[in-house]
Amino acid sequence: MADEKSPSFTIDKKGLIKVGKGALIAGIGAVLTYLEANIGSISFGDFTPLVVAINSVIVNFARKYFVSY
Repeated sequence: MADEKSPSFTIDKKGLIKVGKGALIAGIGAVLTYLEANIGSISFGDFTPLVVAINSVIVNFARKYFVSY
C-alpha cells in the first residue's frame, strides 16, 4: 500500500504527525547533547550541530528498533 501524498502547499493530519515526530526526535537529540556537554563536562565547540544531528539519528534508530509498526 503506497502512502497517499497531500497536494502541494497543504498538509493533512498524517503529515502533521510526521512533522511532530521529527521535531520530537530532533528535540531529544538536542537534549541529549546538552546533557552530554553539561554532565560529562565535554565541550563539542564547533561540532555541536554535528553532535545534535548524530544524537537525533541515534534516537530515531532506537525508536524504530524498539517500537514495532
